[in-house]
Amino acid sequence: MEAAGAGTPTPTPTPTQPPAPHPAVAPLAFLLGKWRGEGEGSFPTISSFRYGEELLFSHHPSKPVISYTQKTWKAASGEPMHAESGYWRPRPDGSVEVVIAQSTGLAEVQKGSYDAEKKTVTLQSELVGNASKVKQITRAFQVADGELSYVVQMATITTSLQPHLKALLKKI
Repeated sequence: MEAAGAGTPTPTPTPTQPPAPHPAVAPLAFLLGKWRGEGEGSFPTISSFRYGEELLFSHHPSKPVISYTQKTWKAASGEPMHAESGYWRPRPDGSVEVVIAQSTGLAEVQKGSYDAEKKTVTLQSELVGNASKVKQITRAFQVADGELSYVVQMATITTSLQPHLKALLKKI
């Protein structure tokens, strides 16, 4: 009897595929991964600025939720600017619930919708907590041609809803 594997070529290992996302997360799989790029910010009450940014959308296949972390830095110097983290919970009806805690102490509860085919997500604040001036925040994300773009608008006690941030990020 020939020894197991004797004379048989060793199979070439195949790269392991990441596990499939939880079925609730699958429609938002286009967001998953690490994204990096640059953005610009403005608001009627501040000077315009440019920033670098990194976003991470991750998940565990057994959980119906996406973990979200974000950090920014000054484009010119690399000095840290802002960070936030939270959770995105997609719902089967095409809605999504999001909670975000910012490094400034501000907390957001947002609801919105997603379109898996168009690879878009739009969010509207339901509650902005621990903010004496910020009254409303909206976020709109889109993935197209391998790039993630977003626009954030904000309203304060003295301004109506205004563009605040926009960025273009590539998956790394």
